[in-house]
Amino acid sequence: MACCSTTSSALFLCSHLKLHCRVSPALHNPPLPSLSLSNSKKPILASPHSLWFSSKQKNPPLAPPRFSEAEAPVLEVQPEPEPAQIVSQAPKREEVFAVVMIGSRQYIVFPGRYIHTQRLKGANVNDKIILNKVLLVGTKTSTYIGKPVVPNTAVHAVVEEQGLDPKVIVFKYKKKKKYRRNIGHRQPNTRIRITGITGYQDSPAVTLNSL
Repeated sequence: MACCSTTSSALFLCSHLKLHCRVSPALHNPPLPSLSLSNSKKPILASPHSLWFSSKQKNPPLAPPRFSEAEAPVLEVQPEPEPAQIVSQAPKREEVFAVVMIGSRQYIVFPGRYIHTQRLKGANVNDKIILNKVLLVGTKTSTYIGKPVVPNTAVHAVVEEQGLDPKVIVFKYKKKKKYRRNIGHRQPNTRIRITGITGYQDSPAVTLNSL
């Protein structure tokens, strides 16, 4: 009798709970969240502890690499080669010099250079002059020696300036006579530029082999 009463009470309790409580199976097994990695319509189930990423989410920006001063990469930029320019050079003149006499002095002259001489009377600026007293002409290979001058040889020059030499002080003194004189003097000069040396090729030359 006790067993029957226990069974009947248990059935009554179950029927009473069934009427008042509705247990849904969805509460015991909650649906897993879906993750869509592509444009397809099939959802992919993921565990609740996994990370969720969407295809529309942008990748996080990467930090630039850090280098020390010793390990920093060096970029070598090579300049573009410039087009070659052809420059026409004038033919070099023969290196020659001459020893010329002007007045009572002798000067060594080179084409293209200038010298200061004593005042040339009657010569104005930009006047062209010819010096005929050429005592010697020399080149790299030969020498033309005059006796006393080289025949048919001339030195061409242009007058550039008529000037004065630096001042020279002339001081005169006599003791016990109260005599003193302080005089300054500037010697007049002429600057000429040598333009060329011609006519020496026809003269007999002295070479090193002939000595």
